[in-house]
Amino acid sequence: MTQTKIDPIESGAAAPPRDVRGFWRLLLAVIAPLPMAAKGVHYLLSPVDGDASFHDTVVSYQAHRTLVTNLRWADAVFMLLLIPAVFAVVAATRRFTPRLSAAGGFLALLGFLSGLTLLGGVNTPELLTATHHLDAQTMAQVREAVGNDPIGLVASILFLVGIVIGLGLLGAALWRSRVAPAWMGIALMVGGITHPFIPHHIGQGVGLLVAAMGFAGATCALLRQSNDEFDLPPARTKANW
Repeated sequence: MTQTKIDPIESGAAAPPRDVRGFWRLLLAVIAPLPMAAKGVHYLLSPVDGDASFHDTVVSYQAHRTLVTNLRWADAVFMLLLIPAVFAVVAATRRFTPRLSAAGGFLALLGFLSGLTLLGGVNTPELLTATHHLDAQTMAQVREAVGNDPIGLVASILFLVGIVIGLGLLGAALWRSRVAPAWMGIALMVGGITHPFIPHHIGQGVGLLVAAMGFAGATCALLRQSNDEFDLPPARTKANW
């Protein structure tokens, strides 16, 4: 009896898409604690408090030029990975505490995106003045103009909302979802809520390291999850043209 071979392409039975859920799950698990840990180290090693005057900051930076230049790398890690870290917490908790995860994720992403995109980068006016021997009076005026700009003021408020309320809700989601030890959810709540209100840079750095331990709760949860728990498998869609 003659058998007819059917071309899988002609029959529509093409090979399924490659499953890369494990890549995204592990990537988010690795990223989750890094930005807050990097920023915590930045605060701990900073030679001056964040609320110091422009003049005092420039003088301190000039006296520790090598240190503050290298600390930019820690600040860069914070700015590049903060948004993915928020997604990591949301990915770990969204199936178990959907409303808390949605509210916390929305406020955190809104605040952090506003702060990171509208408030400047790692090369602050103080740092540029100290490292490039710029005119201090002119750069102080630049700092004041940026700080008093309405966009900057709104971005600052949104950033505070993101770190205090957004991270607080995400910490509560991590705690209530039970995907990680309860203390990790509490650490995320405490680290976010207390950071803006601690006056000294050492205390602020410690607060951010506490928050990093909270973000590590997402790492624990994502590493424990299977790919099926993390996301739906890949599916081939048939486009109607």
